[in-house]
Amino acid sequence: MRVLARHALGWSFMVLGVIGSLLPILQGWLFFAAGALLLAPEVPLFRRFFCWIETRFPRLKKPLAKLRRRLDRSQPPCP
Repeated sequence: MRVLARHALGWSFMVLGVIGSLLPILQGWLFFAAGALLLAPEVPLFRRFFCWIETRFPRLKKPLAKLRRRLDRSQPPCP
């Protein structure tokens, strides 16, 4: 049930991100980031994306690891 709720919320944020990228009122990239963060434990594409962010921007490694631990304890850390 928790995985289903996470997928529903994550994909709805992704849809809001698409809408936000077309409308000047919404910040689309924020919704994309929130949706990708929610979907990262189950979707390998988003998991690789956050691993790339951690290697590209080392200052974000600790905050992203903290969020990863908070969202899903079974998700392996980036290599």
